[in-house]
Amino acid sequence: MLVLCKYLLRQPVSSKLSLIRCLATPPPPPPPGGKQVYKRDKPHCNVGTIGHVDHGKTTLTAAITKILAEKKMAKYKTYDDIDNAPEERKRGITINSAHVEYATDKRHYGHTDCPGHADYIKNMITGAQQMDGAILVVAATDGPMPQTREHLILAKQIGINSIVVYLNKVDTADKEMVELAELELRELMTELGFDGDNVPVIPGSALCALEGQQDEIGRDTIKKLLDMVDEHIPNPVRELDKPFMLPIEHVYSIPGRGTVVTGKLERGTIKKGTEGELVGYGKTTKTVITGIEMFHKTLEEAQAGDSVGALLRGVKKDDVRRGMCLTKPGTMTFHDVVEAQVYCLRKDEGGRSRPVMTTTQCPMFSKTFDCPVQLNFSNNKEMMMPGEDLHMTIKFHYPMALEQGQRFTLRDGKITMGTGVVTKLFPPMEHTEREKFLKGRTRKEKEAWKQRVAELEAEFDNKQQMA
Repeated sequence: MLVLCKYLLRQPVSSKLSLIRCLATPPPPPPPGGKQVYKRDKPHCNVGTIGHVDHGKTTLTAAITKILAEKKMAKYKTYDDIDNAPEERKRGITINSAHVEYATDKRHYGHTDCPGHADYIKNMITGAQQMDGAILVVAATDGPMPQTREHLILAKQIGINSIVVYLNKVDTADKEMVELAELELRELMTELGFDGDNVPVIPGSALCALEGQQDEIGRDTIKKLLDMVDEHIPNPVRELDKPFMLPIEHVYSIPGRGTVVTGKLERGTIKKGTEGELVGYGKTTKTVITGIEMFHKTLEEAQAGDSVGALLRGVKKDDVRRGMCLTKPGTMTFHDVVEAQVYCLRKDEGGRSRPVMTTTQCPMFSKTFDCPVQLNFSNNKEMMMPGEDLHMTIKFHYPMALEQGQRFTLRDGKITMGTGVVTKLFPPMEHTEREKFLKGRTRKEKEAWKQRVAELEAEFDNKQQMA
């Protein structure tokens, strides 16, 4: 202190006053926990990039953040930030690291980019990153490719109807190639049930935008794309007045803080101090939400549609699994038997070319869970034909969080076998009934059913030949 006083005495009056003001002014208080506070001043919308591998989904995502970062409306994420980011980060409450945020003049966006094709398919099916609309990326050098079709089919199946197209890599394609790619794409979208004639298509080069070259096909096209997303994808209607429900996507153990669950809040609102229940896999656990973050910013109140991380009190990481739901206490229960109405997709819809047999076992995807189930057709029906709509009872290998009206998808290897909705819930199976179900048929029963399936398939083949 003595040294400081001697220093001040030797300085001019103006310098003394400036230094005294600086020392006397306390620094602004940091936000709680050193985090920024999320400000909700625009409608929030969830979008994502879909399309064939190597058509430029990640490059486009990086370009969007770069262009908007210049206007202080995003944090620039490089290609490597998005493509090579680890799945888990240990600091704070984090969301999927391939999930970026940005804003336009009209809206705030959560944007999902999943470079891994297999992971992306699973995320689309489970609805873990449920999107309000999508940006389809198609390379002008290739036109629509197999995964272009697959992603569009899946988007249609899970209810994503609003799509804007970015026709990428026009810097390496001639005019005829670009026009042909757009024509083929519009025809494909019309074939799959979209409004192919009127879907917005923006030709451009995400790489040029990222590298600051040829603005007319680079940065200018990114701005036009964002304008089209603002205009073409409507503001989603959120169910804010219903009991909250958060399907859990990831679970983390944060040193010194506790257990954090992440996911998209499907309905309702939550805030710090909200009591909740974890439901699924045959158990229910009570907890309290002690903190909420979105995009590494603290959140006073999360609303339906927000992708959040919630810090939970009194819960260990091993007590929670992906596929469980965090809900308002008493509003959701677990079940292992339901009635459902199921539609079997035709081959031209991305489904099977052959019928599905009763007692077939397959994975069901709903919200964030995937669980093995058994299909038991009603009215002694033995086959479900492609294109047929059928009532059935479904038995689950694990008691899952389910509710009436819940939608789901049934898969068969790499294809979607069917889509459906839960129409009725039953109490969980008794212990002996459940043991018998999990044990399956006896050897004799298996042989008899195998023979019956062969007869049914032969009958189907004969009908196909006659047709």
